[in-house]
Amino acid sequence: VQLQASGGGLMQAGGSLRLSCVASGRTSRSYAMGWFRQAPGKEREFVAAINWNGGSTHYADSAKGRFTISRDNAKNTVYLQMNILKPEDTAVYFCALALSGTYPRGRENEYDYWGQGTQVTVSS
Repeated sequence: VQLQASGGGLMQAGGSLRLSCVASGRTSRSYAMGWFRQAPGKEREFVAAINWNGGSTHYADSAKGRFTISRDNAKNTVYLQMNILKPEDTAVYFCALALSGTYPRGRENEYDYWGQGTQVTVSS
């Protein structure tokens, strides 16, 4: 399984970005997906997750009300819509896939595959 994240970039505070992550390889559609991020000098942290059919989502407190995770199973793609961006959102964003897809997963060790990351930089 390979995960390819894209959509990062430089944005001013208050702006929006949409990240995408495409899964390829030997996957069924019954997997959960998640987004994590790692800021310079900090540990990687959970951002948002979605279960296999999009019926259940889970967000970090920092993402609630501003970020929305969604998926298009026909395209094997998960999205992270990020609105009202803040400088503290600056980080490398990683997508991850969990083979057990019934519930959205909030811990790193629940994920089986990781993408390479995409940089998001928010200027003040």
